[in-house]
Amino acid sequence: MGVVAVGLAVVLGLRAFKPHVNEELKDEVVKQQPKSPKQGRELNVKAVVLSRVLIADELFVSGNIMPDEEVSLAFETSGKVTEILFQEGAYVHKGDLLAKINDEPQQAELRKQEAQLKLFQDRMYRQNALLEKEAVSEEAFQEAQANLAALHAEIDRVKANIAQRELRAPFDGVLGLREVSLGAYVSSTTPIVKLTKMNPLKVEFSVPERYSGVLKAGSRLNFTVEGDLEERAAKVYATDSRVDMDTRTFTVRALYDNSDGALFPGRYVNVNLLTREYPDAIAIPSEAIVSEMGHDKVFLYKGGKAESVVITKGIRNESLVQVVQGLEPGDTVITTGTMQLREGQKVVLDEVKQIGN
Repeated sequence: MGVVAVGLAVVLGLRAFKPHVNEELKDEVVKQQPKSPKQGRELNVKAVVLSRVLIADELFVSGNIMPDEEVSLAFETSGKVTEILFQEGAYVHKGDLLAKINDEPQQAELRKQEAQLKLFQDRMYRQNALLEKEAVSEEAFQEAQANLAALHAEIDRVKANIAQRELRAPFDGVLGLREVSLGAYVSSTTPIVKLTKMNPLKVEFSVPERYSGVLKAGSRLNFTVEGDLEERAAKVYATDSRVDMDTRTFTVRALYDNSDGALFPGRYVNVNLLTREYPDAIAIPSEAIVSEMGHDKVFLYKGGKAESVVITKGIRNESLVQVVQGLEPGDTVITTGTMQLREGQKVVLDEVKQIGN
């Protein structure tokens, strides 16, 4: 009996302490809550009217300037440097003699063989005259002829050895800084000076793999160098044969006419590349697009209400996005308040602009 009495008291106590609702406060909260679109609230928005426009697929990437040709010059054989005939930083022409290593033994051998050359030539001529008179055998004439040919070959060999001891410019270009001194002993692996061909220059950069089939030889581009806003033009002359599997990029090279010598290899560049153009495209501001559940949509203004349309996007530039499906010229696309809009919501146009013609 005592247990029943306690249980009844607990129940009565819970009922006694039930929270009291303040009706005045409840009414105030309801007044402050904004009306939902379903309650007919109008939203002030801005919009654009569509027409055909030219939209270009522009690509902005970074790259580097490379020399057209560059080589670190070295002798073909070992020896002591006896002559240095160039100035650091000078412009040289193909074939110019830049330096020499000791070739006195070879020069002496060459003088000896050239002195014998006259003797061997006279001997062959005499043998030939005697052969015509049948005073000597043909075998004797052929022997004199062979001796002369062997001497010519030996002279050529010595001249080749001398040439290996001369350092000549393989192409026109600008020399770098000298890395050896007069009297130094060098080998075929000792760098003497670097030669760089400065005109034209190459602009090398990489683009995303989706452009691998778009960029071809002849494509034009503009670029700027760090610290200089002047735009310079270059032309693509070659692309890599494959996409880099690590970076998923495609390497491209372009040629730039550096006849004024203003640019140097190694500089960083910003490349602006026009890959494709669409002269009659439908394009909208990027802020008009709402991505939802894996789809892209926009809101059209129709009869004072917002009506959503699913679209298919194409290329984009800094301000506009191409729409390849879902919109037509003359459509009025809402560009502000898109995250608050709902299907069928009433809207008021505060501003309407025209895109295109």
